[in-house]
Amino acid sequence: MKTKSFEVTVAEDRIAVITMDVPGETMNTLRSEFGDEVREILDYLGSLSDLAGVVFTSGKADSFIAGADINMLAACTTREDVYRLSRDGHKLFNELAGLKVPVVAAIHGPCLGGGLELALACDYRVISTSPKTVLGLPEVQLGILPGGGGTQRLPKLVGIAKSLDMMLTGKQLRPKQAVKLGVADEMVPATVLLEVAKKWVAKGKRRKIQPRLKGVEKLLEMTPVGRNVIYDQALKTVMKKTMGNYPAPAKIIDCVKAASGELDQGLKLEASHFADLVMSAESAALRSIFFATTEMKKETGAGDVKPARVHKAMVLGGGLMGGGIANVTAVKAKVPVRIKDISHQGISAALSSTWKQLDKKVKRRHISVAERDRTMSMMTGTTEYSGVKDVDIVVEAVFEDLKLKHQMVRDVEQYCGENTIFASNTSSLPIGQIAEAASRPDKVIGLHYFSPVEKMPLVEVIAHRGTSPETIATTVAFAKKQGKTPIVVQDCAGFYVNRILAPYMNEAANLVLEGEPIDKLDKALVKFGFPVGPVTLLDEVGIDVGAKISPILEAELGARFASPPAFAKLLADGRKGRKNGRGFYQFDAKKKGKKPVDESVYKVLGVNPDGRLSDSELSERCVVQMLNEAVRCLDEGIIASARDGDIGAIFGIGFPPFLGGPFRYIDSMGPARLVDLLRGYEARFGERFAPCERLLAMAEADQRFYG
Repeated sequence: MKTKSFEVTVAEDRIAVITMDVPGETMNTLRSEFGDEVREILDYLGSLSDLAGVVFTSGKADSFIAGADINMLAACTTREDVYRLSRDGHKLFNELAGLKVPVVAAIHGPCLGGGLELALACDYRVISTSPKTVLGLPEVQLGILPGGGGTQRLPKLVGIAKSLDMMLTGKQLRPKQAVKLGVADEMVPATVLLEVAKKWVAKGKRRKIQPRLKGVEKLLEMTPVGRNVIYDQALKTVMKKTMGNYPAPAKIIDCVKAASGELDQGLKLEASHFADLVMSAESAALRSIFFATTEMKKETGAGDVKPARVHKAMVLGGGLMGGGIANVTAVKAKVPVRIKDISHQGISAALSSTWKQLDKKVKRRHISVAERDRTMSMMTGTTEYSGVKDVDIVVEAVFEDLKLKHQMVRDVEQYCGENTIFASNTSSLPIGQIAEAASRPDKVIGLHYFSPVEKMPLVEVIAHRGTSPETIATTVAFAKKQGKTPIVVQDCAGFYVNRILAPYMNEAANLVLEGEPIDKLDKALVKFGFPVGPVTLLDEVGIDVGAKISPILEAELGARFASPPAFAKLLADGRKGRKNGRGFYQFDAKKKGKKPVDESVYKVLGVNPDGRLSDSELSERCVVQMLNEAVRCLDEGIIASARDGDIGAIFGIGFPPFLGGPFRYIDSMGPARLVDLLRGYEARFGERFAPCERLLAMAEADQRFYG
C-alpha cells in the first residue's frame, strides 16, 4: 500500500517494510498531517493475519528522520493545541510499540528528535556505520523537551544518568557511541542495513526493555535514594550552567523522574511540560534563532548573484587566527589551503595545531588514520609566494597595521591570479582603507573571524563600496563551507559585532573605576545570560588589543567610544591579560577552575572596591549601551536587518540566546522602556547614554523591529 509520504511492502518473508519518503524534501521530518497516513498504515498492518514483523526505514539517500517539523509548533496558538499535538503523537507511537510482532528501525543518516522518539517506540534499532548517521534528542536547544515519548522511553532503555546527559545537552551520538550506550542494538554498513534489520525481526522476539547498568551507576539507579542523588546533581549542574534562565532542563528532569512509574502518567506529564515550554518566551526566542539560521543558509548575501567555486585557498599568517582559519578551510570546507608566513616556525605551529586536533579524533575513534592524513595533506606552507598562482581566495590574518595590509594586497595581486579574492581578517580597520592599495578593489573584502576560529560560529563578511556582488557571494559561500554562519555587514570601524561590544565593555570599565568589584561585575553579566563577564572577556581577548581598537573607533565614530583613560595604566604596568599571565585575574596554569581576582590591579587603577550596585543595575548599565548601538547600526545600514543583528550578537559575542538577540530583546521590553532607561542614565552620566534617533522615533510610534 502507498500513501503520500509512506509506502508499505510485504515480501514472501511476511515482513512489512515501511518506507518514509516525504515528497519534495531532502530530509524527512515528522508533521501533524501524517497522522491520518500513519493511522491508515497501522490499520493495514492490523489486517495482515500472518505478519512476521515490521521494519521502519527511510527512502531518502542520507536521512532517516531529522526530527519534527518546527513549523508545527509555530502553528499552535494555544497551550491546549500543543498539548493535543503531543498526545496525538503519543497515541500513534504507543500503537506502533503495541504491535504484536517485532518492530525494527533501520536507521541511516540523521535520526533526531521525533525521529529518534519513533525509533524508541520500536523494539530494536539497527544503524548504519556511516558518519552521516547520528542519533539524538536536541529539543533542549530549542527551549523545549522531547514531546513524543522520549523522556519516558529513553530512561527505560539506557538508564537515568545516560538519558539525562543526552537530553540536557542535546548531544548527538555517532554510531559507535549509540551502540555502546544501548540506544542502538547493532551497526552495519548501509548496504546491508535492511537485510540485517530483517534478521532481527526473524528472531521473532519482542524486546524486554532493561538498561545495561554497571557498578556505581547500577547502585544509584536501583534505589529511590540513589535516583534522587542523580536528579539533585543534574539540577545543580544545569542551574549553575544556565543561571536559571532556561526552564527546559528542570522540566526534563521532572519528566525523567516520572519515567520510573506508569507510562501513560509519565506521557501526560511530558505533554503538559512540553506545552508549557512551547508557549514560553524563551522557546520562542530560541526557535527564532533556528528559523533565522535556516533562512540564512539559503542566502548568498548578494541577491541572485551566484558564487564562484573556491578550489584552493591561501592564508597569510600562521598565528592563532591564521592557523584557525587554515584549520576550518581544510577540515570543514575540505578545500586545499596554503599557509604563507615569514617563518617556518609560524607554519609549523599552524600545522601542528590541526594535527593535534585530528589526532585526538583518531584516538577517540571519531575519524580514521587515513582521514586524518588525507586532511593534513590539504594543508601546505611556504615562506615565499610559491604555489599560490591558482588560489581563488586569500584570507589575510596579519597584524592590525594598515601599511602591512597594503603590502599584503599588493603582494597578492602580484603573485596570485587576477580573479583571486583578497579577504582581510581585520577586526577594526575599515576595508575601504585596505582596498586603497588594490588595483582590483572589487576583489577586496573583509572576512572577520572570532577567536577561537574552530569553535566560534560567526563570521562577518564586510563589503566596502567597491566590492563586487560576485566577491560577496563567493566569500559568503566559502564561509558557509567552513561551517560558519556569515552575516554581511557594511564597511565601518568595528563593523557590527565589535562596534556594539565596545560601549558595553567601556561601561564595564567605568563601573570598575567607580569601585564595583571585578568578580561581582562579571557574575552579574553571567547571571544576565552572557557566557563570560566583560572583564574576563577583556583578559581573554587581550587588554592591549582593546587598547588598539578603542582609538580607531573613537576617531571614526565619536567620543562615546572613548575608553576610560585610567586603563592606560594597565598597559604601563605590563598587563595584557591571559597572553602574558598578567591582567585582572590571576593566571596559574597549575590551577583549574575559577580564577581569583588579582587584587593588585585595584591599586594600579587607583580604586577601592566597595560594590554598592545590585546585579541588575550592573548588567543593565552595560547592556543598554549595547542595545542602543545595535539600533544605530541598523539605522545606518551597517547590518541589513534586525535578524542579522540578532544572529551576529548571539553567535559573535554570546548575547543571551534565550532573549533572542538585541532586537528581539528590545521588542520584548518595548522601545519606550529602553529610551526611559537611557534617559535616566544620560541625566546621571552624560551623553554616552543618549538614545539614538531611530530608537526615539520607534518609542514615539510604539513600533517593533519584528512587527
